[in-house]
Amino acid sequence: MKKNDRVQFIQDCLDKEYPTTPIPLTHGNMFELLVSVLLSAQCTDERVNQVTPSLFSLANNPKKMSQLSKDDIYKIIKPCGLGPQKSKAILNLSKILVKDYQSSVPESFEALESLPGVGHKTASVVMSQGFGHPAFPVDTHIHRLAQRWGLTNGRSVTQTEKDLKRLFPIDSWNKLHLQIIFYGRQYCTARGCNGTKCYICRTCYPKRKNPKKTKKS
Repeated sequence: MKKNDRVQFIQDCLDKEYPTTPIPLTHGNMFELLVSVLLSAQCTDERVNQVTPSLFSLANNPKKMSQLSKDDIYKIIKPCGLGPQKSKAILNLSKILVKDYQSSVPESFEALESLPGVGHKTASVVMSQGFGHPAFPVDTHIHRLAQRWGLTNGRSVTQTEKDLKRLFPIDSWNKLHLQIIFYGRQYCTARGCNGTKCYICRTCYPKRKNPKKTKKS
């Protein structure tokens, strides 16, 4: 199957399997989404969703969060891992949002990525899922599946993002990145599929006999 045919096949399969793509992280406003995405680094969305209700009941906006201590935040978010770094980042970004952005989450990649603890992936999630701007956040699932499906060489997450943006229409990015994540969690898992077992892998590469080695993000 040629690459263009694979791209169309993959998109058709994912559209059929996941016609709707609810945002995995529970949030009530843009600030809660930003904090939730920050907490999701090296942590499951499920765990984040278990932790954030307690945090947001205390502080669901930058002003209230900035008035908490780092220890207050740490005690709640500790189960998400990297507690010291994340609690410091949440407190400091909240203070910056109050001081420089009138307690609002900025609607630009540059401004978001200037905030403590916010990298390109986190900014991309907020821009796409929060503000609706076209973006293609690449997480570990997307990085793995893009390699198994022959859409990138996997040299880096940055390269994977560039390749996927080049292959798929811009108006599909916001939905597609979630569809790939859902498929990676359900069917093409890290251990459950090695590039030879799930439906998309078998259809795209019917002659593949050996496991497809992938580079980690």
